[in-house]
Amino acid sequence: MDEAIHKNGVEIWGGAEYSFVRIGNAVYDQLSASGNETRSGKDLDLYGELGIRTVRYPLLWEKCAAGEENFFSLHDIRLKKLAESGIEPVAGLLHHGSGPFSTSLIEKDFPEKLADYALGIASRYPWIKYYTPVNEPLTTARFSGLYGIWYPHLKDDRSFVRIFLNEIRGIILSMQAIRSVNPDAGLVQTEDLCRVYSTDIMGYQAYFENLRRWLTYDFLLGKVDIFHPMYKYFISNGITDKELQFFRDNREIPEVCGFNYYATSDRFLDHRVSSYPPHLVGGNGFHQYADVEAVRGNIENQVGAYSNLKEAWERYHLPLALTEVHLSCTREEQLRWFYEAWQTGTKLRSEGVDFRAITAWSFFGSFDWSSLLCEKRNDYETGVFDIRSGKPRPTAVAGLIKSISTNENNYANIIKTPGWWARRDRFIFKSDADALKIPQPGNVFEDVKPILISGAGSLGKAIARACQLRGLHHILSDRKDMDISSERAVRNFIEKINPWAIINAAGFSRIDDAENDAYSCFRDNTLGPAILASLCHKEGIKFVTISSDQVFNGKKRIPYSEYDFTNPLNIYGLSKLLAEEKVLKSDPGALIFRSGFFINPWNKADSLASMLISGMRSGNRYYLPSDIIISPSYVPSLVNIVLDLMIDNESGIWHLSGEDEKSYYDIARTTLMMAGLNENMVFPVTSDKLRLAALRPNYSVLKGSSGIVLPAIEKVLENYIYELLQNTINLPVEQSVI
Repeated sequence: MDEAIHKNGVEIWGGAEYSFVRIGNAVYDQLSASGNETRSGKDLDLYGELGIRTVRYPLLWEKCAAGEENFFSLHDIRLKKLAESGIEPVAGLLHHGSGPFSTSLIEKDFPEKLADYALGIASRYPWIKYYTPVNEPLTTARFSGLYGIWYPHLKDDRSFVRIFLNEIRGIILSMQAIRSVNPDAGLVQTEDLCRVYSTDIMGYQAYFENLRRWLTYDFLLGKVDIFHPMYKYFISNGITDKELQFFRDNREIPEVCGFNYYATSDRFLDHRVSSYPPHLVGGNGFHQYADVEAVRGNIENQVGAYSNLKEAWERYHLPLALTEVHLSCTREEQLRWFYEAWQTGTKLRSEGVDFRAITAWSFFGSFDWSSLLCEKRNDYETGVFDIRSGKPRPTAVAGLIKSISTNENNYANIIKTPGWWARRDRFIFKSDADALKIPQPGNVFEDVKPILISGAGSLGKAIARACQLRGLHHILSDRKDMDISSERAVRNFIEKINPWAIINAAGFSRIDDAENDAYSCFRDNTLGPAILASLCHKEGIKFVTISSDQVFNGKKRIPYSEYDFTNPLNIYGLSKLLAEEKVLKSDPGALIFRSGFFINPWNKADSLASMLISGMRSGNRYYLPSDIIISPSYVPSLVNIVLDLMIDNESGIWHLSGEDEKSYYDIARTTLMMAGLNENMVFPVTSDKLRLAALRPNYSVLKGSSGIVLPAIEKVLENYIYELLQNTINLPVEQSVI
């Protein structure tokens, strides 16, 4: 981390999310959840492949205490591999943790125990130079001592200050112990970087929190004396001046001041609580107020990461880094967030700020931060890699890191568009008067190639809707714009639009009609995609198209994978299978996704929607097959996953569906029940009684090898009913969902 190696620009560091949080007598271990440890040294190779030479590395106190022998046998191998690869570890000892079960953040001897552990680590690995003994001590103290979320679940200022000072003392003692082994060891301290905004009435609370946010570095640098604006706060909460003197006498100057900044880090405090949902409202004993993401409100003079970091530089004049850069969002927003962080660091360096690096955090994704690690919902956020298949799959973020390293710009058509945090549609918390102050956006798609969506049916419109929400420049075309069965028409339209990607959602979808109109079916489902694929390959355009579960014959009774033998029973299925073969032959880089029965809340004309609507208004009877078992696909989730995979530049055939195995009858009956309607209007029959023109596979459940799974049917139908009935038919919520 010598300054000399930073003269050429901002470095990119890496790090796997490794929080180890205690909730009561249970723990949430991110490393176990992501499988990082079981993949052993293979994960470490991925850092090197992306050109990363500094890694935040977990040597967690709690995990060592739980199994010291296995702990060291694992890390001996991994750390040796890092050293051989020329990768510098920054050893993290406590990451939002409370220590082993034998201690706690609030215990008086916690700092000494942590220092003893640090000494043991330094003695075993004396060559490790950089350490983060406690990650985000201020944040951890707030969550554990002020908000009661993490162990020891306390909710008062006295507990907060005691926990916080224990952590800072633990950092100082740990570094002193480490330097008894390695005198050249340096501290890379991390902390949340945020600014608090407020209404005028809540200005005093915002002032306090904006002072508090600097406490980690103020204490480490021995700045908290009688003149410090937070001095009286600590004294009034049971801390003696003698205790504070320890920090003034034992200054610990960080080698790097690391800041973790997220899109939702900055907060806004609003006393007008009636404008907000109850779960966002709290108080301080004097006022009730809502605490919301500043980026979601129309607040003047928001500053963002650049100004926050500039303020940190002017306050400390110490080397800076962004030690966590991650966004839980769609892929293009992850790219925009990471690239913006890199641009911020580059700008700071150009202005003379000693800014060292940005860190690709959550390298292998993370689990359940949506519940602050309090519930194990298996809610996964992808990182630089997606590990859901059991094998890390590089996402576009990995590609962006490579692009930055080689001074290329392979994602210009995505990252040129502002992220959601900079677009007008981000505002959730605003009044009518606020809306007048929102600036009109300029042309956010200037010099940006579009995504061409072929087919303006329900699926094409759903993809266009998702693109609109995600800030992806797109053009939706129908047959009048571009007849995909005509090579000349396709070529002319492509030349006119100049897309960087084409998603084909056009096609012949009436399975029974295909039996009597095979010509139209093969023209739209086979010839059209083959023409598109051939031209995309020639022009270097990414191509995506849809296939179907109808390519299988249904003889299996376990879910079909992408590698299973295909043998369609109907003309429609055959047209899709031939399309797959022709597309991949013409364009091996094409992406094909197979899916099952669509549940689309944005299409009120489909059979399920028609049944739901008629169930409210008539005594119709419906006879549905109970012997055809499928895996339903929720269209809003499906199209977003397809867009992510397209941006990741994935290819080949992918199965995308839910894990549920349901018949058409099961789906319809459950939907009516959940909507509070008469489920007895549907009756089960065997498919042969319906005399359908096309033979269907009796079992066409899909399972993807990627590990990507669409939402479960109960959640799907809950969302479907709400979206369809509340937003499309404008019924009151209480009439549409039980």
